[in-house]
Amino acid sequence: MSFLKRIFKILASLPTLIFGIIIIGAVYLVSVGIYRGGTALNDLLSENKTLKKSLSNLTDENKIGYAKVIAQTRDSKGYVLTTTLKFVETARDNELKKVLEREYTIEGDIVHFDALIVKFSDQMVMDGRKRSMYLWRRIYGEKMSPHAGFPIEQFGEEPGRYSDLLRELPIKERQVFWSGIWDLANDPEKLSEYGISAIYGSVTYTQLRPKLIYVFRITSTGLLYPEVIPEI
Repeated sequence: MSFLKRIFKILASLPTLIFGIIIIGAVYLVSVGIYRGGTALNDLLSENKTLKKSLSNLTDENKIGYAKVIAQTRDSKGYVLTTTLKFVETARDNELKKVLEREYTIEGDIVHFDALIVKFSDQMVMDGRKRSMYLWRRIYGEKMSPHAGFPIEQFGEEPGRYSDLLRELPIKERQVFWSGIWDLANDPEKLSEYGISAIYGSVTYTQLRPKLIYVFRITSTGLLYPEVIPEI
């Protein structure tokens, strides 16, 4: 091969080489970012005594909120077309105190309530007892896909129900904790590494009727269900 042909071949290959270097560099930076993000959460969960002490303050939760029908529309045959409901999330230490209140309008009268349950291992908390927390995710009707559901808590943000739990931590560490907890729901392989025994969804659905209150309870084993009582 002549000298000129070699030069042309090298020049022709430069864009490909440069592109390859850029891709490799980008992958490296993303990997480092993921690693650092994961390390930050891991360090926080495994080494932060203040966080472990805070998680020890989690108790066995029971009532976590309620829903009730505000209005329903019906067709000429009496079938429910839409249901407008009020959803309330209550405080951990006072079930009469509201920490979140929203209204939703759903097609039909069968509504799904979706929660995320996070169980911490006994090694994770200061007193060596297992603890759980429950995060409301979304509401959706029978004729909707879960992905199209209406959010209750904002993904990645600190839920109002637990706003007092991590108050002793710096705000940056609280942000790392909550964004990491939500993200881990989509990465179950990392759960044991972070001292979390399980993150899973729990969905309950029911047919809503006016003049009833649907009180949501979660058992110590993570079972989510509504208790139906008459509206006073």
